[in-house]
Amino acid sequence: MDITGNSLSALANSTNAQALSVAVLKKALDSQTQAALSLIQAIPQPPSTSGLPPNVGRNINTTA
Repeated sequence: MDITGNSLSALANSTNAQALSVAVLKKALDSQTQAALSLIQAIPQPPSTSGLPPNVGRNINTTA
């Protein structure tokens, strides 16, 4: 019965499993990053206000 060999084998398997889990997590984060960037890039740009006078759009007239 080789307890040391079994322990080392279990430790190596555990280390490999952790490395695999970290690799899968990194891949998932990369995928989510790409999805978020594509959503941000899909947001339309607001219309240009360069042709308007500077006082337009500063105040909102309301009545009760």
